[in-house]
Amino acid sequence: MGRIGRPHGLRGEVTVDVRTDSPDERFALGSVLRAGARTLTVSSLRPHSGRLLVTFDGVADRGAAEQLRGILLTVDTASLPPTEDPDEFHDHQLEGLVAVRPDGTRLGTVRDVMHAPAHDLLVLDTAAGEALVPFVRPIVPEVDLSTGRLVVDPPVGLLEEP
Repeated sequence: MGRIGRPHGLRGEVTVDVRTDSPDERFALGSVLRAGARTLTVSSLRPHSGRLLVTFDGVADRGAAEQLRGILLTVDTASLPPTEDPDEFHDHQLEGLVAVRPDGTRLGTVRDVMHAPAHDLLVLDTAAGEALVPFVRPIVPEVDLSTGRLVVDPPVGLLEEP
């Protein structure tokens, strides 16, 4: 849902890079978020320069806020409602899918989803190493969760040949 950035001010507020389509719902006052092995409860939030400034219960000063820097905030995937758009997916649904070319040749496995300003990027583990694939319909024309695969039709030069 987001990654905690640097502290903001002296009273425990932190910046959060939002990685969810519904920040108002996920970061609502009182929301309990997973932060690694611990949980954090949102006690205040406000928008600031394209990010959120968030205060969590029990994080009262800059030192405590600094200890949270870099932590990925997640939500229990079982609590996520299914998406109503057939072309929309939660990150956890894409991670682990096998990426294949249109002819069925295996490219690799989706390790992560990066949320870039222009569009999301699939991070693939391939035989040639890590590859970033824009998650747009012309390049990823098919996602089949039931078979655990997605089709990648990369333009020339996007992926190294194995």
